[in-house]
Amino acid sequence: MTQTHSSPSAAPRSADAPALSAAQPNVLRLAGFPYFPIALIARLPFAMMVVGVLTVAVSARESMALGGLTSAFVGVGTALVGPLLGAAADRFGQRPVLLLIAPLNGVLLLVFCAVVYSQAHASVLLLAAFGIGATAPQVAPMSRSRLVTLITERMGAARRPRALSATMSYESAADEVVFVFGPFLVGILASALAPWAPLAIAAVLSTVFVIAFALHPTGRMLSAARSGDGTAPSSARELFRPVLLVVVIGIFGVGLFFGSVLTSLTSFMADLGDPEGAGLYYGVMGIGSAVLALGVAWLPARFSLRARWLSFGLVLLGGSLILAAAESLPAMIVALALMGTGVGPVLVTLFGLGAERSPLGRSATVMTMLGSGVIVGQSLAAASTGRVAESLGTAGALWAPVCAASVVVLAGAANWLLTGRARVR
Repeated sequence: MTQTHSSPSAAPRSADAPALSAAQPNVLRLAGFPYFPIALIARLPFAMMVVGVLTVAVSARESMALGGLTSAFVGVGTALVGPLLGAAADRFGQRPVLLLIAPLNGVLLLVFCAVVYSQAHASVLLLAAFGIGATAPQVAPMSRSRLVTLITERMGAARRPRALSATMSYESAADEVVFVFGPFLVGILASALAPWAPLAIAAVLSTVFVIAFALHPTGRMLSAARSGDGTAPSSARELFRPVLLVVVIGIFGVGLFFGSVLTSLTSFMADLGDPEGAGLYYGVMGIGSAVLALGVAWLPARFSLRARWLSFGLVLLGGSLILAAAESLPAMIVALALMGTGVGPVLVTLFGLGAERSPLGRSATVMTMLGSGVIVGQSLAAASTGRVAESLGTAGALWAPVCAASVVVLAGAANWLLTGRARVR
């Protein structure tokens, strides 16, 4: 397996990165407290885009099919361009990349709002949606990359495993909060103000807080694994190794799960006459998921990452089967709570494996691949599950999360075979 981290003595090449003393080797002091609220708010636009685009497109064009297609194009843009942004961040640093795409993304969000209410052809709408996805600020994966670099290059070897686990737990819990709160915020703003309001506010957040994230001192940090001209010691081919691609497939399944659960739950609540309540009950899964994600850091080391993936993936699958059979709101709540105990730890585990298997000097690229996998899965599932709900009804749509959870479990099984006990790091 390719070595992931550089030597403990290495130091990031940064003129103004946070100072470190031997007596203060913890992540909070390495990054500085302001870093965490900035990074949390800066990732909100990313979580609001897919649902926000879907909401305003359906409202303005009165077509669920077109709305689903536009949200899918957001995912396509992220899939094609997101990893390239990660590669650029690895090559040139995160700051110049973010300072370029943050205002551009804000402008495109506003352009989409203008186009969707105009008489423009649907193709123009899809092009604008693609642009939104292509310029989506990859704050979550870049934050993971920054913190992993801080830990592996500025912390003693004995403390790294626990610090990495705790950091991945925090980052995944933050993602859970944002991916639950984002759609909920879209629903509140669209109902209270206007369908275009969520995207307008996302444009402001993208411009202000993503730029603040870029300007934070850690934004100038480059991995010590990179040479003076920014090139990586590892080949780009190593990004396509089976043990890394299987993690990307697994996290794509998690994205499918997020999108299918929210869409099928919306259909279920619409049948009960309360479609706006979907975001509230979706939070049941999100709260449990965030709590369990934080708890992963305290799991014993002998409970390996490959075993966690399969174990919590099976919990996710079991909860989704209960969801598919739910005919009442209490049964739906039980299913959502159970699924929350599975999806949070799975997300932590997948990002942990991604960090562990990143080729030397390419951590931002890998983390962006994983972050893109979530948003691509979410957007495709939202579009396809919406079509299923229209054609087969809620009963058919509720089986979409089962299919998504099956992708997670099958990828976990493939990972188990690829990483036999003798080959586990």
